[in-house]
Amino acid sequence: MIRFLIAVCLGLPLPASAQNFTTAAEVKPILEATRSAWIALRPWEGQELLYFTHLESWRCGVAEVRFSVNSSATTRVWPMDPCYEGTAQPNAIGADRKPYTELPADLAETVSVLVVLKDGTELRQDYTRAQILMR
Repeated sequence: MIRFLIAVCLGLPLPASAQNFTTAAEVKPILEATRSAWIALRPWEGQELLYFTHLESWRCGVAEVRFSVNSSATTRVWPMDPCYEGTAQPNAIGADRKPYTELPADLAETVSVLVVLKDGTELRQDYTRAQILMR
């Protein structure tokens, strides 16, 4: 609150709020700058969890996320909750939301991701296991 008041009094630009990141135009530069963080792979209890948490967090500007494991054909659709427009946190991930899919242990050697923004723009990123593996 103090930063807000100082910015207003000094005529400085106001800090961006989460509500401002709900369109393709607002989300695209963030996703382009954070490509290495789109997904993560975590070994867990004899299997692996492929996380989409980062993409879920910016889903308001995203129309669809498709992915593939060990293939360049991004045919699997990652289902996302809708944007919670009109709420204080439209990009929030629901408490009961599972932002990962389960894979057999050591299956994923490569993962390809295609993000289709709401304006039709497509962003693609291909990963090797080493690039996304959490330790």
